[in-house]
Amino acid sequence: MSQRTVLAFDFGASSGRAIKAAFEDGRLDTREIHRFENRPVERDGHLRWDMPALMEQVHIGLGKAGRFDCVGFDTWGVDFGLVDRSGKLLELPVHYRDGRTDGITAQARRIMSARELYARTGTQILPINTLFQLLALRKQKPQTLEQADKLLFMPDLFAHELCGSLACERSIASTSQLLSLPGGEWDRQVLDAFGLPRSLFLPTVPSGTVVGVLPGGQKVIAVAGHDTQCAVAALPGAEKEAAFLSCGTWSLLGCELDEPVLTERSMALGLSNELGANGKVNYLKNIIGLWLIQESRRQWRREGKDLSYAELERLALEAKPLRSFIDPDAPAFTPPGDIPARVKEYCRTSGQPIPETVGEIMRCIYESLALKYRYALEQIGRVTQKRFKTLHILGGGTKDILLCRMTAASTGLRVVAGPTEATALGNILIQLVAMGDLASVEEGRRLIAQAEPLREYLPEDTALWDEAYVRYAALLAQRAE
Repeated sequence: MSQRTVLAFDFGASSGRAIKAAFEDGRLDTREIHRFENRPVERDGHLRWDMPALMEQVHIGLGKAGRFDCVGFDTWGVDFGLVDRSGKLLELPVHYRDGRTDGITAQARRIMSARELYARTGTQILPINTLFQLLALRKQKPQTLEQADKLLFMPDLFAHELCGSLACERSIASTSQLLSLPGGEWDRQVLDAFGLPRSLFLPTVPSGTVVGVLPGGQKVIAVAGHDTQCAVAALPGAEKEAAFLSCGTWSLLGCELDEPVLTERSMALGLSNELGANGKVNYLKNIIGLWLIQESRRQWRREGKDLSYAELERLALEAKPLRSFIDPDAPAFTPPGDIPARVKEYCRTSGQPIPETVGEIMRCIYESLALKYRYALEQIGRVTQKRFKTLHILGGGTKDILLCRMTAASTGLRVVAGPTEATALGNILIQLVAMGDLASVEEGRRLIAQAEPLREYLPEDTALWDEAYVRYAALLAQRAE
């Protein structure tokens, strides 16, 4: 067969990159050709995506790519841009870390109960979700919503800005709190209840849909626009009793199901249903991830301590184990700033020994993440009746050996780490399926399992971690009261 050359743009929390892949004779070769910052900007009192700067970087990446056959974009979920009838972007898209949705969920509950909203959309009710962003916009800048002709989620917006396409990919639409499950179409009752015009929303298309063509003949493909679903598409192997942990700035832990879980119990546990690239439902828990480590390092650098990640890991290993814990998802840990001070305060107010040194704070963060993963796995297992044997860690977290080891010890599961570049690989695989070079996502997964270096971690010191987990679960229960 002739060589297929694919270009993937992956936009993360602090940077974006372009990955070029060559596929020939069953072999996949990838290389990063361009990396750039993805920093939000302040405009009109809001934190926004810097679209002009990012599109400039996209064009630089296209130039560096040389010859390629197709291109796809993935980003995080929920954020969007609005275009008018001429296709012009009305304003820079607002970033999910902006505070415009503060208090909106409480107002929304007066219109539709949380129970009904979850039963219809299957999405954990979070202020950042697209529904609440739209309600905030209507309240604060109704004229913008009135001028809008179509809503485009960020991956679809990048495609639009590149080739003029108007499309809405289904996986990222499922993060919006507006999509009906399991069907994957816009929920008209939700739209009507909240006064959102149906005409604003394009019909959804499945992952792997060709949505446009560039002047050079290259196809623009709507991959799984939500980066989590791209990562899961690259899950190596096809074990039925396996869970996944897409681990980067955020941790998304879950499993694949044939049907969504839309029960009140599922809602109460804060679990979400998202549509995957292979027609499956990804049933998952959002957990703050490496953000705690990244932001702590930034704080120490602000204080004049320039510590590498390797040094932080070494200092954590030197500290006393299983001493103090935090809930990574406590509201105090979400905003940027002095995370180490907030860790100390959490331990102080919960009556635990206060971590003082860098190593003690890092140990507390690492162990708390590993224990929270176990906590979430047990929640998912109780709802789905699944007994997991393996946990696949995907993404940047695979490089953190200490976190992988602790996760195996905490959960008691075999941990398989890799691929590190899961999101980009998933983006690429979906394009190859769309171009007819792979038969299915499952075939792509088998390719990943054979070609990518994977590292296995087996549980150690399980008795100590079991005892620690009892204390950790009691801590979460106490703080929830």
